[in-house]
Amino acid sequence: MKKLFFILITILFATMKLSAQDLLQSANEAYAKGDYANAIEWYEAALKENGQSATVYYNLGNSYYKANKIAPSILNYERALLLEPGNGDIRFNLEIAKLKTVDKIEPVGEFFLTSWFRSVEDSLSTDAWSRFAIACFILLIGSLFLFFFSRKILIKKAGFYAGICLLVFVIFGNIFAYNQKKSLTQRDSAIIFVPTTTIKSSPDDSGTDLFILHEGAKVKLKRKSNNWNEIETAEGNVGWIKSGEIAVI
Repeated sequence: MKKLFFILITILFATMKLSAQDLLQSANEAYAKGDYANAIEWYEAALKENGQSATVYYNLGNSYYKANKIAPSILNYERALLLEPGNGDIRFNLEIAKLKTVDKIEPVGEFFLTSWFRSVEDSLSTDAWSRFAIACFILLIGSLFLFFFSRKILIKKAGFYAGICLLVFVIFGNIFAYNQKKSLTQRDSAIIFVPTTTIKSSPDDSGTDLFILHEGAKVKLKRKSNNWNEIETAEGNVGWIKSGEIAVI
């Protein structure tokens, strides 16, 4: 009886896996035929079946873009970038989609070292930075071994200086991995999902109108009050928006 139970469970999981593969195949075929509505439906179903996937988010973003639905396309490109921040194709298509938005929000200028630091951080994913840090740590142990146990001065010096460099790499690798992981878990950004919305000074309809945002604009989430979210644009403008008018990345 127990053996039969395990056989049935195995068959069930195999069927589920096949079903997920079929969903992706159907989605890819629909996309190739230009049937973007069905492609969207299949890709969404694949995400529900398999969980998060940068590739599926990317393909879903492409499908929405082809269907001329800019806000959902930007949302899915952004979700794909959270999983694979170093993917140039995702980043390029995201920038293309942003060209169709009404709001051309320019971020507040930041120190060039901060920009460089962030660009390096975004070159790899959380897992990649973790593997990098682990590899550097192993090499660091090797360098320390050379420094402490080698009898040749030249090798001792090489081990010492290599150890310093590798220690720096380990520290920054862990910092980058932590920041990437934090972005994945916090999800503190959102996309405007209505054609036009007026940002209020307080979390109610009677609040003063501050500024207007349009579909596809990206905002940072600061705090929530009932069915309202306080948001901040890249320019630094702050206000309140109804939670139903945004989609969290």
